[in-house]
Amino acid sequence: MISIKTTHVLMFAVLAGLPAACAPIGTSMVDPRADRSAIGMGLDSRDFDGAAAKVVHDMLQSGAVTKPSGGRYVLAISRVTNDTMQRIDTDQLVKLIRVELLKSGKVVTTTAISDGTAEDPMSMRVRQLRASGEFNQANVMRSGQMVAPELSLSGKLLQTNNRLGDGSQRVDYDFQLTLTDLRTGLGLWEGSERVVKRGPNDTVAW
Repeated sequence: MISIKTTHVLMFAVLAGLPAACAPIGTSMVDPRADRSAIGMGLDSRDFDGAAAKVVHDMLQSGAVTKPSGGRYVLAISRVTNDTMQRIDTDQLVKLIRVELLKSGKVVTTTAISDGTAEDPMSMRVRQLRASGEFNQANVMRSGQMVAPELSLSGKLLQTNNRLGDGSQRVDYDFQLTLTDLRTGLGLWEGSERVVKRGPNDTVAW
């Protein structure tokens, strides 16, 4: 038979351990270049960084953005759709690709036109000042100064889920991109980067 004294000692030991077990995880800074945190089944910034770097490298190696006459191509961003189960802002991927292309010195992007709303509508708004007597017309942008794009980048993000016989699941994410010559409508380059993750069936991928 366990004595009352022994019972009190056991209860005290259990209660003493509760604060440590229930203590919240502290907030800390994470260096994205050296992030070794746990990997989830969904997409995160590391996946976007890796996919963007690989597709840009492939695009540059293909020679599709090397202008025969020299100089830089003007690139417009077309539609990049999200066909995954996650709520993803595709601009996160597109921005990384644009940054790397600009660094290459082979491409400059236009923010005045896109498949949807222009990224920077100010380019068109300042041209509405031509009819205003409140602004010095010498500083107002003249017609014919904007540069039309020569290339267009479009793409899609896809997700495929498969349950495996060992009780795990495999999730494939495909980053598909197409570079189009706007003069001819021909595709100059197409690239696809796949991110594959495997984990337990009870882990959600969104």
